[in-house]
Amino acid sequence: MGGMGGVSGIGGQQQPVGIRATAGRYALLPLRIFLGVTFVYAGIDKLTDSAFLSDSGSGSIGELMRQVRDSSAVPWLVDQALKDPTAFGYAMAYGELAVGLGVLVGLLSRLAAFGGALISLSLWLTVSWQSDPYYYGNDLAYLMAWLPLVLAGAPYLSLDVAISRRRRRQGSQLFT
Repeated sequence: MGGMGGVSGIGGQQQPVGIRATAGRYALLPLRIFLGVTFVYAGIDKLTDSAFLSDSGSGSIGELMRQVRDSSAVPWLVDQALKDPTAFGYAMAYGELAVGLGVLVGLLSRLAAFGGALISLSLWLTVSWQSDPYYYGNDLAYLMAWLPLVLAGAPYLSLDVAISRRRRRQGSQLFT
C-alpha cells in the first residue's frame, strides 16, 4: 500500500504515496475546518448580538471585561478594552471572522492562524485565566490548537498553494 514510489508534491518534491502518506498530508485539514468554522461562528455570533456589542448591561463585552479585570493575568489589557468596549467587541468579532475565513480557505493561513493564536492567548490571559484548574479554561486548548497551523500553514486545499503555483508558472515566463 505505501510503496517506495512517490508523486510530485509541493515544490516538485517527491512525496510518498499510500493511505498513510495521504492521511499525513491532510492531517491538519480537520483542525483547519474546526477552528475556521468555530471562529467564523464566534464572529457572526458577536456581530448579531446587540447585547454583546454594548458598553454595559447584561451580556455585554463591557460588563464581561469589568467582571474579569481583577482576576485577569493582564489587567492592563482589560483596561485597554474598557476604554471603548463596543469598538473592542467589533474588533474581536471582525478579527474572529477574518481568522476563521483565512484558515478555512487557506489564504494567508499562517498569518490567520497566528491571529487566532493571539486572540486565544488574549482570551486565556483575561477571560479564562481564573479557571481552576487551568484546563477548565478552553482558551488555552484553542491556543495550543492554533500552533500547528502557525507552524505548517495550509499546505493542501488552500488558496495559498494555488497562488504559489500560479506565481511559479508566471514567474518562469517573466524571464524568457
